[in-house]
Amino acid sequence: MDTQEINGDDYRVHYNPESVTVSFIGELSLSGPADYAPIAQLLDDVANQEPSTMILDLRKLEFLNSSGISLVSKFAINMRKRKTIQVIVMGSNTIPWQGKSLKNLEKLFPGLKLELE
Repeated sequence: MDTQEINGDDYRVHYNPESVTVSFIGELSLSGPADYAPIAQLLDDVANQEPSTMILDLRKLEFLNSSGISLVSKFAINMRKRKTIQVIVMGSNTIPWQGKSLKNLEKLFPGLKLELE
C-alpha cells in the first residue's frame, strides 16, 4: 500500500507505509461517521495488510471531537480481534484531551500499547 493522505481545512491524516504509521495532524471536528468514513477506510486498509505493528501517531492532533473519538474507539475494538497486529498509539501529555481519552483505549483494547510523551 502506497503513501496516502486525507486533507481537510484544519487537519491532515497521513499514512507512511515504510513505518506503518498513520499520523493525525491539526484539528479533527468532522460532523459524524459519514464524514469520518474515508479515515476509517484508511485505517481498515492499513490493518488489512496485516502488518506486525501499526502505529497511530496523534501527537500533533490538537483537537478530536466526540465523533472522532468514537472512530478511534471503534477501530481499537475491531483490532482486538486481530491478534497478530500490535497497535501502538502515540499521544502527547501536553494536549489536554489526549491524556484522558487515549487512556480509555487501553480499556477497550488491553493489547494496545499507549505511549504518551
